[in-house]
Amino acid sequence: MAQTSFGLLATVLLLLVVLAEGGPPKPMKVKCQDKKFPSCYHKDLFCPVTCPHTCIADCDSCQPICVPQLPPPEPRSPKKVKCQDKNFPKCYHKDLFCPVNCPRTCIVDCDSCQPICVPPPLPPPKPRSPMKVKCQDKKFPKCYHKTFACPANCLRSCIADCDSCQPVCLPLSPPSTPNSPPPPDQAAGGKSVSCKNKLYPQCYRQKYQCPSACPDTCEVDCVTCSPVCDCNRPGAVCQDPRFVGADGLTFYFHGKKDDDFCLVTDSNLHINAHFIGRRNENMKRDFTWIQSLGILYNNHKLFISAKKTSTWNDALDRLDLAFDGQSITLPNREGVKYLEPNSNTTITRNRDTNSVVIEVEGNFQIKARVVPITEKESRIHNYGITEDDCFAHLDLGFKFYSLSEKVNGVLGQTYGSNYVSRVKMGIEMPVLGGDKEFESSGIFSTDCAVSRFSSTYKQEFDDFKCSSGMDGKGVVC
Repeated sequence: MAQTSFGLLATVLLLLVVLAEGGPPKPMKVKCQDKKFPSCYHKDLFCPVTCPHTCIADCDSCQPICVPQLPPPEPRSPKKVKCQDKNFPKCYHKDLFCPVNCPRTCIVDCDSCQPICVPPPLPPPKPRSPMKVKCQDKKFPKCYHKTFACPANCLRSCIADCDSCQPVCLPLSPPSTPNSPPPPDQAAGGKSVSCKNKLYPQCYRQKYQCPSACPDTCEVDCVTCSPVCDCNRPGAVCQDPRFVGADGLTFYFHGKKDDDFCLVTDSNLHINAHFIGRRNENMKRDFTWIQSLGILYNNHKLFISAKKTSTWNDALDRLDLAFDGQSITLPNREGVKYLEPNSNTTITRNRDTNSVVIEVEGNFQIKARVVPITEKESRIHNYGITEDDCFAHLDLGFKFYSLSEKVNGVLGQTYGSNYVSRVKMGIEMPVLGGDKEFESSGIFSTDCAVSRFSSTYKQEFDDFKCSSGMDGKGVVC
């Protein structure tokens, strides 16, 4: 009896093992995931016996249905490669096939005449995000600490140019050292200049010589780290008035001799220029130059002028200055300063004679130099200059720190946010018209058609006219 019970138990265990090892596979559970079928949504369904692991739930019928199982992809045939080196004649152009472990990425080793695997090419590097830069110069309050992203062509090598309030690429080539020979366009005996702005460490204190076109009137552009003629920089007004706008484009504005025109007009700054000139009988316009400036800012008036001069001598100072109607006398020595602390105004001689830098903190800087019309210039351009007057005039360089987007004037408009040049470019002398638009009735008048100036200062010089002799309070023309 005991033997019979033991045999029966062994049979049951054996049957269980057989069922465990060879029984049908457990079907996969699937669910309807479409909420549009609420009666079937998330209901447990099981794959049929015919496809226990390859079915999906048909929400419409709420039944599991088999899906065909795709066959495994056929292995790709190995790539055929050949030796292309004629120095191995036994292997040259012999058909070889890539190994199984690299069926499509192999080359022929002509020396061993065997195909060898090469690693697949590396994935392209991820694009680098542009570097962020900021203006660090407090002289430009509207741009100070403003953040910029470097342009696409120099994602990691740019700086913020506070003057234009734009990011600019650094030069690719490193700046030359002080001992390097000057480039061919720099004058052998030209004035030595250097970048004095510590915010441009790659250029700071690097020395250069002025270009041959301006051997003693240039400065280093710390952004590009190269010497640039004063009259070629944005904001320059020189010669037969040749303007360089904020956009770097050059144009001419001739105006009329003995008239005043608005160069810059904004809510807290207005600059008029008095034009002198000569009439050329063969032309329909005057030859003109800027002889003086009338500058209004805050509640102050600043006047700067070139004196009428017959024979030019650079050792004699021909510069006139007046602040709020009071004449200013500066000793003829480079570095001498005149300070007006109540207006944050500084006037500094940057040469012994005939050249000054005027700066109003947080507002503007003007470099002004008195220059004559030389005999050579008169001969080349047919100016007709005579011995009684060399038409001494001002060459000017403007820099502005806080102009608004609505600034206007012959030069000022180029700094406006919506400025589009009206000048026809691509010609030898692009000329800007608009005499009536920019004409003012006097050197300190703010009545030009595009005027933006708003000041409560008493207009005591509105009837002031610049001509020969003396007019006005403390002002000499």
